[in-house]
Amino acid sequence: MDWFIKLMAEQQRELSTTQLDQLERYYQILVEWNEKMNLTGITERDAVYEKHFYDSISLSFYVDMDQVTRLADIGSGAGFPSVPLKICYPHLKITIVDSLNKRIQFLTHLCKQLELQNCQLVHGRAEDVARQEEHRDQYDLVTARAVARMNVLNEFCLPFAKPGALFAAMKGSEPKDEIEEAGKSLKELNGKLEDIHHFKLPNEEADRHIILIRKQGSTPKKYPRKAGTPLKQPIM
Repeated sequence: MDWFIKLMAEQQRELSTTQLDQLERYYQILVEWNEKMNLTGITERDAVYEKHFYDSISLSFYVDMDQVTRLADIGSGAGFPSVPLKICYPHLKITIVDSLNKRIQFLTHLCKQLELQNCQLVHGRAEDVARQEEHRDQYDLVTARAVARMNVLNEFCLPFAKPGALFAAMKGSEPKDEIEEAGKSLKELNGKLEDIHHFKLPNEEADRHIILIRKQGSTPKKYPRKAGTPLKQPIM
């Protein structure tokens, strides 16, 4: 996996043998479990390293992970981006929220096999979990990767971020229309667009966008609304 190691080094991220071994074991476990449950449509080794691992770690090119202690990953699926970030930055305390218990079982097994500490795996809907005191307005960084449109994502994710913290939405195609459409939800949820970063994956050259939103204040009491409502009736 020389190309991957080289690209990490170019970004001033020298991975140890242990970290590289963890990523390789992650790949093996992902493919193994994918045979019995649908975790990803991408199973070829180079593609997993590029489209899942590199793509996840790319967030650290734009956000200083040394300043982050608690990270919440909403709708993480097979653990992206939080688990590759945790491997690269072991100090992170990660919380993964996913509504499908099978995925939580996979992630529990994965974290155990990779011997990752400080990983909290929460089975539940984001709207319900964000109402719990231990999660509401508590995280330094909140992530979501290809989960929903921005006007929905803001309601899923911003309630987890503490005032002053960041929400990073990781997207593929050009998000301009989504961001315009999400203006009201940002205002309602005390979020402010801080930056949009665009890059291309190194081999496939597919577009990637990272939208950074700064949480301006505590989450208003009425948000998030009842589970299912943000998807059915996005804030417009």
